[in-house]
Amino acid sequence: MTYADQLFKDNCRQIIDHGSWDKDGEVRPRWEDGSPAYTVKRFGIVNRYDLSAEFPILTLRKINFAAAVDEIFWIWQKKSSNVADLGSHIWDAWADADGSIGKAYGYQLGVKHHFPEGEMDQVDMLLYSLKHTPYSRRMVSNIFVHADLQEMNLYPCAYSLTLNVSGRRLNAILNQRSQDMLVANNWNVVQYAALVMMFAQVSGLEAGELVHVIADAHIYDRHIPLVEQLLEREPYPAPRLELDPSVRDFYAFRLEHFQLHDYQYHPSLGKIPVAV
Repeated sequence: MTYADQLFKDNCRQIIDHGSWDKDGEVRPRWEDGSPAYTVKRFGIVNRYDLSAEFPILTLRKINFAAAVDEIFWIWQKKSSNVADLGSHIWDAWADADGSIGKAYGYQLGVKHHFPEGEMDQVDMLLYSLKHTPYSRRMVSNIFVHADLQEMNLYPCAYSLTLNVSGRRLNAILNQRSQDMLVANNWNVVQYAALVMMFAQVSGLEAGELVHVIADAHIYDRHIPLVEQLLEREPYPAPRLELDPSVRDFYAFRLEHFQLHDYQYHPSLGKIPVAV
């Protein structure tokens, strides 16, 4: 059994069996038919993935690796908040008439700041620090900017990434305020595992641990039967992700520079309802 599959199963079993429901109060999310989208949750889940041991992608169902990495490019390379710059349509529900999600996600990473080393945005500051001061304890990104929240069409869920170098290993902590376990949990893990591997390669380091901290890990009421289906499945062996070693510029990475080898997975669950 892959470690990522086991963690996902353990998390979901704990949430369903021992979680707390929000049915006794008003909730913001709604299903397409207008019904309130209730959740059962666990608070403060922390998962650790050793990227040197396996690439943490689910085999219980197919995760669209290409679309997941394309979204990371959209946020971290293009620093865009316009859905026209994204290959998939996963953000369409939150876009305005101009196709923008407001001052959210990629927009925040592209804002220039005055650092002692010069004027840079958050991504370039991380890259600069990894190259020049890899043992710094100040390599932190943050896109939950309170001054701009009123201009965001959706508050950031995964909002902070902390990088830390131990020896030659690049480790990271991903902080997430809210996590839809079925739709987004492994999607985000795959994205940020790939991102850490990208940062490591262009910095001459090895990918180490990804620590995923989730404040509110929840399963929507209409997702529970689908999650129970996944919990009955037996995982396949973990695949291997290979990055083109010739790429040394973070902004030069493209989808063709990633090769996911031997990825076996169970059939799709079909269309999964999404609460917005």
